[in-house]
Amino acid sequence: PDLTESSIEVHRISGFVLPRGLITVRLSQCIDIDEVSRRFDELGGQEYGVGALVHGLLDVVVDGHFDAVQALDDGIESVEDDLFENNVRKGLQRKTFRLRKDLVELRRVVLPMREVVNSIQHRRLDAKTSPELDPLYADLYDHVLRASEWTESLRDMITTVFETNLSLQDARLNTVMKKLTGWAAIIAVPTAITGFYGQNVLYPGIETVGGFVTSTSIIVLLVLVLYWTFKRKDWL
Repeated sequence: PDLTESSIEVHRISGFVLPRGLITVRLSQCIDIDEVSRRFDELGGQEYGVGALVHGLLDVVVDGHFDAVQALDDGIESVEDDLFENNVRKGLQRKTFRLRKDLVELRRVVLPMREVVNSIQHRRLDAKTSPELDPLYADLYDHVLRASEWTESLRDMITTVFETNLSLQDARLNTVMKKLTGWAAIIAVPTAITGFYGQNVLYPGIETVGGFVTSTSIIVLLVLVLYWTFKRKDWL
């Protein structure tokens, strides 16, 4: 998948809980009401009434949260695998920023769900309606907490990716600087020697083949010594 584009779609659904019914208002068809009805039937909803229908709706919504968190988890793991690949580093920062933005948007949806489920659960307990559904609502609340904790761990992961990416950039910059410094030192040797021999002063071997051979040999020897020294110290 293209991680530079958002993988999260946020849709709003409103619900009005009545004594004998549930009215939902939604602008998107992404909420599968047929799935809500199926879970309502699985719970024996006709026996437990509207409480089972509300549970089915919340269960479908929370499952959608889990799917979104799983998609972000896979995306972050993919970015972690790409951290040490040189051929994808150009778009890595953009992918990481996109995932971080998606995570922030998801947390704005997941975290308030704890209060929603907790409030409905306590109102049911106060009203003492369908106590058989109490374990199901407790399990649903546990799922909401797991989704919230998962987003917390993903936030730590994406922060680690940012820090690791910056550390790798610093390490690569240091390596480049070491190589540039090493090659600059190597190039400085022939520059110094040829500059000395280019002075208009008398020196041993001036205007002779021997002088040319001597200067060339000195250049080659010193360059090889510097190259071997820098290579051994891992500067090149």
